[in-house]
Amino acid sequence: MLLLLLSLLAPLFLRPPGAGGAQTPNATSEGCQIIHPPWEGGIRYRGLTRDQVKAINFLPVDYEIEYVCRGEREVVGPKVRKCLANGSWTDMDTPSRCVNRTPHSERRAVYIGALFPMSGGWPGGQACQPAVEMALEDVNSRRDILPDYELKLIHHDSKCDPGQATKYLYELLYNDPIKIILMPGCSSVSTLVAEAARMWNLIVLSYGSSSPALSNRQRFPTFFRTHPSATLHNPTRVKLFEKWGWKKIATIQQTTEVFTSTLDDLEERVKEAGIEITFRQSFFSDPAVPVKNLKRQDARIIVGLFYETEARKVFCEVYKERLFGKKYVWFLIGWYADNWFKIYDPSINCTVDEMTEAVEGHITTEIVMLNPANTRSISNMTSQEFVEKLTKRLKRHPEETGGFQEAPLAYDAIWALALALNKTSGGGGRSGVRLEDFNYNNQTITDQIYRAMNSSSFEGVSGHVVFDASGSRMAWTLIEQLQGGSYKKIGYYDSTKDDLSWSKTDKWIGGSPPADQTLVIKTFRFLSQKLFISVSVLSSLGIVLAVVCLSFNIYNSHVRYIQNSQPNLNNLTAVGCSLALAAVFPLGLDGYHIGRSQFPFVCQARLWLLGLGFSLGYGSMFTKIWWVHTVFTKKEEKKEWRKTLEPWKLYATVGLLVGMDVVTLAIWQIVDPLHRTIETFAKEEPKEDIDVSILPQLEHCSSKKMNTWLGIFYGYKGLLLLLGIFLAYETKSVSTEKINDHRAVGMAIYNVAVLCLITAPVTMILSSQQDAAFAFASLAIVFSSYITLVVLFVPKMRRLITRGEWQSEAQDTMKTGSSTNNNEEEKSRLLEKENRELEKIIAEKEERVSELRHQLQSRQQLRSRRHPPTPPDPSGGLPRGPPEPPDRLSCDGSRVHLLYK
Repeated sequence: MLLLLLSLLAPLFLRPPGAGGAQTPNATSEGCQIIHPPWEGGIRYRGLTRDQVKAINFLPVDYEIEYVCRGEREVVGPKVRKCLANGSWTDMDTPSRCVNRTPHSERRAVYIGALFPMSGGWPGGQACQPAVEMALEDVNSRRDILPDYELKLIHHDSKCDPGQATKYLYELLYNDPIKIILMPGCSSVSTLVAEAARMWNLIVLSYGSSSPALSNRQRFPTFFRTHPSATLHNPTRVKLFEKWGWKKIATIQQTTEVFTSTLDDLEERVKEAGIEITFRQSFFSDPAVPVKNLKRQDARIIVGLFYETEARKVFCEVYKERLFGKKYVWFLIGWYADNWFKIYDPSINCTVDEMTEAVEGHITTEIVMLNPANTRSISNMTSQEFVEKLTKRLKRHPEETGGFQEAPLAYDAIWALALALNKTSGGGGRSGVRLEDFNYNNQTITDQIYRAMNSSSFEGVSGHVVFDASGSRMAWTLIEQLQGGSYKKIGYYDSTKDDLSWSKTDKWIGGSPPADQTLVIKTFRFLSQKLFISVSVLSSLGIVLAVVCLSFNIYNSHVRYIQNSQPNLNNLTAVGCSLALAAVFPLGLDGYHIGRSQFPFVCQARLWLLGLGFSLGYGSMFTKIWWVHTVFTKKEEKKEWRKTLEPWKLYATVGLLVGMDVVTLAIWQIVDPLHRTIETFAKEEPKEDIDVSILPQLEHCSSKKMNTWLGIFYGYKGLLLLLGIFLAYETKSVSTEKINDHRAVGMAIYNVAVLCLITAPVTMILSSQQDAAFAFASLAIVFSSYITLVVLFVPKMRRLITRGEWQSEAQDTMKTGSSTNNNEEEKSRLLEKENRELEKIIAEKEERVSELRHQLQSRQQLRSRRHPPTPPDPSGGLPRGPPEPPDRLSCDGSRVHLLYK
């Protein structure tokens, strides 16, 4: 009875201070208050004797204590507690007790079906199977985890072959006993097992699968893995890209499913982070061409996804293409052997020294599979203690044992399963779920195991174990850099907390991280200022000449010779030349002189000045030649038009041409205005800095439908020029008093048309060469304007100066008595008119003479009948009678001579 009473009261005495409502240790800045041992147990204070413990009341931060029990009892609850910085011990809400051990014979067996790849592509089972067996021993020895159950293992060698795995999978499923969970190894086998397992309501827990495809919850709804997905490298890579300020990266991958899936995930992550994958290359077996493409595309930050054998091929090509050094950074997978680039490979033709030079400075990311901190896990072992214990169980050296790196993941997989089953069974059946009732048709228990597994969170020998929504392990990532031929740790990254632990030991060949692309310096190609100033001076002188000609023409507008040249049209020509010459100034303005906001106004000024200048200048000359051709090519009966040339018709024609331009330019400006556009040229590499390139740019005036508007504008202007040339040729021999300078106008039209027809296409071809295009366009404007002004106005000035013809028409008539004597053209017209009148008189006289002759002959015949012939006059004179009529008329000047027979 006494023993029974003591057993009932034991829990009250076995609870340490702070557990179950007992005294709680005080939290002070000195550390944590000493915890007294439980009943039938004790506490091991590491490094302290019993007398030292009695002499102190507080233990320092990070100090660990361990519970121990006497006799056959064992600790239930936390076996180790640690002093926290806030002065409290870890897990104080869970009591630690010493209870009697339950014999193994009384515990019910729960079976695990496992497939270990002991050989094949990845012989990870060589180390993972001993780690699983060690975990089963540690779990089964604990009385606080599955106290009523014992986990047992049934396993086969899958050889990392899906075909072999299929055979053993069906043996596990169709042979007793029932397995509550399946544990495959490599990714190819896990894919097969995870797809089939849901048909038997089985949870699948893998310890060595990294394929991103296994994260598909729709395809693999009951799959978990303590081995992180290969995509776990990607958050670390993105974090490093952001740390070093890289926005453009390139990738090269081997065409296998695991690398393709990883790269697809990386592309999504970098897109979310505002980073761009500019170039994506892939290869199957020969990476030569993809590496050349990376060099050609100026890739700087390159992520490589390939196996170790292909990595040697890639970096042999990298050495040949010189795609390494201070300008480049390579990101590789960290699970290669440390000396992978020194291993002899007959498939490459690079030496060890060349390979060592090519790989220097690259970054690797590797999943942390062993907790770097020397803290105790849930199994009460540190990671170093686990490695020592596992090494003793192995038959070969760890470096020669497949899967040694993944062994901590296999060990923690058993603990994740045990904790999930313990949570499902309620730690002793309190929830009413009996694990021994599980069968392949019982989905209820499977769902509860799934929920428990999904909420797993504990400290394992591989680090903190937690699963994401897709069932993949979340883990730390180790970041290393190859420095001097050996890998150096430069940081860790915890993607669950977005915590980057940086050791600041990274080293760069150029002294600092390189840029993600060649530094591009944008430079504008501006117009040569010497050329602009020279042409501007010529244009200014041309405007002065136009003003002089205009002033001369206005001042002498009363002179008859000037009046006969249609001075108002000549005035318009001078104004048009001035506007065209003024267009040279905005034509030469660019970003060197004006800002971006002023550029559209300059573009419009160019267009309007050139358009109106051409319409006024050339339009007035075209009008003259048009009306000369119209009037002086009429038929004979309509030549009276020459007397009635009305000036308003000439002005109306010019107004029509100008109006067409105004309407066209206005519509253009409203619908599709000119604006500043940038033309970019090929990058130029300066000799002084190989990591900087110059990007030349050139400013243009353009609009969205520039070609359409130029087609309309150049179309009818070109037709006008061609028609002007034709009319000038047709009227070259015409003489008229009303427009006495039409021959000079024709000569000016020839020059303007030829210059325009040549310059327009040439400037379009040379639009990318700012100096040549400006020179052609501006000099064509200057020369055509100069020629027009000189041809039209200089002869008039010379005539008036040399001949002194400064009188008006009235003064000229009073001085000479006849205006026709002062005008050769008028004399010619009068003589022509007089000749026509004389021709009519001669024709009338000839008809009269013919009638008189006929009458004379009739009278002579009648007389001969009545009178005999008269004898000749002895004096020899002419016969008597009336004089004969004149035989013909002749015209000599203004006199008419009658000639008689």
